[in-house]
Amino acid sequence: MTAPYDVAVIGAGAAGMMCAAVAGQRGLRVVLIDHAERLAEKIRISGGGRCNFTNLGAGPANFLSDNPHFCRSALAGYTPQDFLALLREHRIAWHEKHRGQLFCDDSSESIIDMLRAECQSGKVQWRMPCRVTEISRSEAGYQLRTNQGDIRAEKLVVATGGMAIPQLGATDFGLKVARQFGLKVIEPRPALVPLTFDPVQWQPFAELSGVALEVSLATGAGRARGEFLEDLLFTHRGLSGPAILQISSFWRPGDEIVIDLAAGRDLAAELIAAKPGNRQQLHTVLGGLWPRRLADQWLRAAGQTGQGDLAELRLADAPDKALRTLADGIHRWRLVPSGTAGYKKAEVMRGGVDTRGLDQKSMQARTVPGLYFIGEAVDVTGWLGGYNFQWAWASGAACGRAL
Repeated sequence: MTAPYDVAVIGAGAAGMMCAAVAGQRGLRVVLIDHAERLAEKIRISGGGRCNFTNLGAGPANFLSDNPHFCRSALAGYTPQDFLALLREHRIAWHEKHRGQLFCDDSSESIIDMLRAECQSGKVQWRMPCRVTEISRSEAGYQLRTNQGDIRAEKLVVATGGMAIPQLGATDFGLKVARQFGLKVIEPRPALVPLTFDPVQWQPFAELSGVALEVSLATGAGRARGEFLEDLLFTHRGLSGPAILQISSFWRPGDEIVIDLAAGRDLAAELIAAKPGNRQQLHTVLGGLWPRRLADQWLRAAGQTGQGDLAELRLADAPDKALRTLADGIHRWRLVPSGTAGYKKAEVMRGGVDTRGLDQKSMQARTVPGLYFIGEAVDVTGWLGGYNFQWAWASGAACGRAL
């Protein structure tokens, strides 16, 4: 059996539901298809179950892409304030947590319920769970072969997300569709993901698991440079926390990251100023300025690398040169990660459908009429902190209005 629709949307996540709702409320006949048993799992688990649904400061500068100007039109056409207006309509309470990051007061389920209600308002029809096995195109539009029978639509929107968190059903389906129709794909890789290190090299720091502090860190150069002030978390295998998740989107294999473990301070000046008459051991003094466990371990590691037994040295007896060398190592800790924790631990995918092949106002493929790509499947990746959801809302709304 075939079911004629104006639009078929594959992927009932954030971008897919937004697009389907906008198109349906414009009077189009829309069918929304998803292979999952449970709706919008990525929304459900985000923000610790409260959904970090946008960021007040979201703008083009907060997104990475091989074609960095592409996102401007969609982001300007649907802003964080537009999404907040939708929340007000549905009486969903929210709060700002940190640096413009907005969360639901209650459960992320309220966002899912809101999007479902918006789709119902647009008389969107659902096929879920429904697996698409084949896509073909003719002059009449698109035909989808599924395990629930054939579906025919004049236009097709691919909103299947990226490969991050495969345990929730993430796949490379959208990239395969793009390649099928001759679109270029920017090589995908995990982003917003913990970084790992060689176990032998990391062994001196493994026992610091659980230590957290605010740092500044950087990697890359030129347009590809990333630099952030965020919280860092030591783990058994390496480094995580918001700082590492942010920088991971910029990091390339083989590159070093430079971390300032005492951001915004002049540690050498503080130690030298405290020297006169100070009979405390250096590890005690440093432990008062810094997390104690980190101070102790850092001084032990410094001793093992030829800087002498600093830990037991009284501050008054420490040479200024040694204190400056110690501080310089803390302010410029240079590390080369061995890799990332992979898609299982990544929050998003970087890369995707090359935006040079898409129209920035409609998200339509330039060479394939009636074929659209939105959301995470597209080579637009946001920073940590609600930006990727804003791209989902903005690209979905832009596409829904243009269909």
